Amino acid sequence: MTANACAGRLFGDHFLSRLNVDEQAMVANVRRLARDALGPRAAEVAQRDVFAWDNFRLLAREGVIGTAFPREYGGTDARQVLRIRIIEELGRVCSASASLVTGADLSCRAIVAGASDDNKARLLPALCRGDIQAAFALTEPGAGSDVRGLSTTIRREGDDYVINGRKKFITRGTTADWFMVVGRAAHDPSCFIAVLVPRDAAGFAISPEVGKLGWAGVPISSLQFKDVRAQVSDRLGAEGDGFDLAQDALIRARMGHASMALGRAIGAVEIAAAYMVDRKLFGKSLGEHQGAQWMVADMVTQLEAARALVHLAAEKYDSGDPDAGIFASMAKLQATDLGMKVVTDALQLTGGRGYLQDFPLERFFRDAKLNQIGEGSSEVHKTVIGRDAIRRVRTLERHPCLKFESLENY
Repeated sequence: MTANACAGRLFGDHFLSRLNVDEQAMVANVRRLARDALGPRAAEVAQRDVFAWDNFRLLAREGVIGTAFPREYGGTDARQVLRIRIIEELGRVCSASASLVTGADLSCRAIVAGASDDNKARLLPALCRGDIQAAFALTEPGAGSDVRGLSTTIRREGDDYVINGRKKFITRGTTADWFMVVGRAAHDPSCFIAVLVPRDAAGFAISPEVGKLGWAGVPISSLQFKDVRAQVSDRLGAEGDGFDLAQDALIRARMGHASMALGRAIGAVEIAAAYMVDRKLFGKSLGEHQGAQWMVADMVTQLEAARALVHLAAEKYDSGDPDAGIFASMAKLQATDLGMKVVTDALQLTGGRGYLQDFPLERFFRDAKLNQIGEGSSEVHKTVIGRDAIRRVRTLERHPCLKFESLENY
C-alpha cells in the first residue's frame, strides 16, 4: 500500500457509515482503481473521443458495472446510496469512467425492469460481464427531456413492431449490440412503447461518431429507423409502459449526473488546494491569503451540502418514496450547477497553470458543462421543481401566520 493510500482526504467519508460492510468494500475497491489505474490514464483517455474500452473492461471485471444488475444474473443489485458513492469516486478523477457506470445503468435499466424472462436470461448476464452493450435510444432532434414530445412511431404488425423515426445524442451508439428504443404507438399517440432493437436490424442506421467539447471516451451518435422491425416478444413491459420505464432510468441517471459533478468538483478543490500550498505569492503561500481561503470555504461548504441532498435523493429512491423523482431533479440541479461553478473557481485559483492541457483542471472544466445539460438541463429541472412546489401549495396546510382568506385582501 502506498503512502498516498494511507493519507486522509479533504472531503470526509461520513456518508460511508450509511453503507454495510460489503458496500464499503466496493467503494474502497473503486477508490483503489481510481488511484492506481483510472486516474493516471485519465488524461490519455481524454485525448481521443473513442470508447474507453480498457476502462470499461476493467470496471466490468471488477464488478463495478455489475452494480446495476440483479444478483440472479451476476450483478449485485446495488442500492442507489452505494452507486452515488461509486460514481463520485470515479468522477473525482475521470469523467469517462464515471459515465461508463452511469451509462450501463441508463442503457440497461429498462431491460432489468421490463424485459421478458427469456430476454433477461439471454442478455443480462452478458451485459453485466461487459461482453455486450446496450444503448438508451430516447432523445430526438425535437424532444429530449420532454419525453411526451417524442415523434418516433412504433406500429404493431402481427408479431412485429415497425419503427420509424430518428434519435440523436445517443451514447454507445457505435458500440451497442442492443438498443432500448422508446416511441409513440402509431394507433394511440398517448401510448408509449419501449422495445429492444438489435444492431443488425434491417433499416436501422447508425451515424459516425460526433465530436464534442468534453467527455472524451464516451462518444455519441445519431440513429435512423426506417421501417425497422422488432419482435413483439422484445417489448419491454406492456404497451404503454414505455414512459414509466424511461422515467425510472432517467431518475437514476440524474442522480448519476449529480454524483459525477460532485466527484469532479471534489477533485478540483483537492487539486486547487494542493496548488495553493505550493504556490508562493507576495512572500507567503497562496493558501495563506484570506481571499483564497474564503473561496475554498465556500466551495467545501456548498459541496458538502450538495452531497447531503444527493444522498437524500438516493435514499428516497431506494425506499420507493414517490418524491424520489423531484428530489433527483433537485439533486441534479444543485450539484451540476455547483459543480460547474466550483471547477471554474478552482481553475481561477490555479491561474495560468490551470489553463494548460497537461494540468487536470483544463479537462475538468470542459467536462463539467455537460452535467448541466444531460438528462434534462438545469432550466428544465427548475421548471419541474417549481411547478411541483406550486401544485403542492394548493393542497397543503396553510401557514399558521396567515389569515384564512384570500391573500389579495391583505
